Amino acid sequence: MKNILIIDDEEKLRGLLARIITSEGFDVIEAANLQSGFQKLSQHEIDVVLCDVKLPDGNGVDFLEKIKTAFPLTEVILLTAFGKISDGVQAMKNGAFDYIVKGDDNDKIIPLLYKAFEKTQLQKKVQQLEKRIADKYSFDTIIGKSKALEQAIDLARKVAQTESTVLLTGETGTGKEVFAQAIHENSAHAGKSFVALNCSTFGKEILESELFGHKAGAFTGALKDKKGFIEEANGGTLFLDEIGEMPLELQAKLLRVLETNQYIPVGDTTPKKSTFRLIAATNRDLKEESEQHRFRSDLYFRLNIFGIHLPALRERVKDIAPLTHFFVAQFSAKINKKPFAIAPDFLQKLESYQWPGNVRELKNVIERAVILAENDSLTQEVLPYEIQYQTDQSNKSVSAFSLASVEKLQIQKVLNYTKGNKAETARLLEIGIATLYRKLDEYKIQ
Repeated sequence: MKNILIIDDEEKLRGLLARIITSEGFDVIEAANLQSGFQKLSQHEIDVVLCDVKLPDGNGVDFLEKIKTAFPLTEVILLTAFGKISDGVQAMKNGAFDYIVKGDDNDKIIPLLYKAFEKTQLQKKVQQLEKRIADKYSFDTIIGKSKALEQAIDLARKVAQTESTVLLTGETGTGKEVFAQAIHENSAHAGKSFVALNCSTFGKEILESELFGHKAGAFTGALKDKKGFIEEANGGTLFLDEIGEMPLELQAKLLRVLETNQYIPVGDTTPKKSTFRLIAATNRDLKEESEQHRFRSDLYFRLNIFGIHLPALRERVKDIAPLTHFFVAQFSAKINKKPFAIAPDFLQKLESYQWPGNVRELKNVIERAVILAENDSLTQEVLPYEIQYQTDQSNKSVSAFSLASVEKLQIQKVLNYTKGNKAETARLLEIGIATLYRKLDEYKIQ
């Protein structure tokens, strides 16, 4: 439906406009005064309003402000018998799509209506997209009812309403970016930029350029100016994942940005300004890292204004079943199959596994199982070898299930898979290369 509301006290002119506009395929609703016009706006979904400036019960320029406040997606074109520059200026300030003179500009009305209608439709699409994004990243979509998870969600809901810097801690795969998105979408920055950068992905020079931007000629290959993530995040939220991997020199520069809202692109000398909300995440113990002088203590205290720890999946076993059902439904739909039944032995194996990769690993395992399943039920036979044949947890040898043992085994498996290629191993494990080398040394893996 393309609904146009005409508000004009001249019945003949209103009727003439209605016939012309109707012939163009629009649906026309008429009102003789402002009070009636506002009632029509409340009763129908109006796309564009054509409103006279001089009406018996008020001025269309003033009424325009009331319309835009109550119905911000509705566009308004004002019509006047005597064009006044002051009225035109005020109309545009109040949000008019256009301001035209009756008679002189009649040929403009239909083209203007099409343009105004297109703008309305575009704004509605943007609003729908923003709603879908907000729904996708709302706290209500985070699956799980365990006490540890609910405590984390409760903290995140509370801090979302503030401007405080947030530090999310927890193992890889626990959903730190999902929480960061949810905090952003439930904050005053919702609808503005959410910019995410993984600090473990790049070396120092590239990370500096990605974060602060650079001027053309700043280094070999810098052929033109480049905006950094800090500039892109202006007015919104900057999410720095794996911030524990950031080199010390860049930590000092980031600290200055947080304290002054100013930064200098690589190769430039003029400071720029950016105001944003920072959410950082790490799988390291930054307090210990700062004590060992591997992370700046002043930056740690600046980041840790409000810390939220996300529990590992093995710490919330009761959430494995609902997560499994969700992922099974998701991946079944993806390959156009009815959701699979979940056999008891399948779920039992999942609930007794230690999940070093947490929710991300569970998601990957379920996708693999759905692809491999040959009947209507998921059984343990479609699970990876290490989950099918894990040691019985009732065994007294608890050390086999320590995080260190599982992590060491996983690193060794991926190293074997990549034939010793450490860069590829780090990529598959989704950790920084520096972190991998530290783990290899810690676990004495050759």
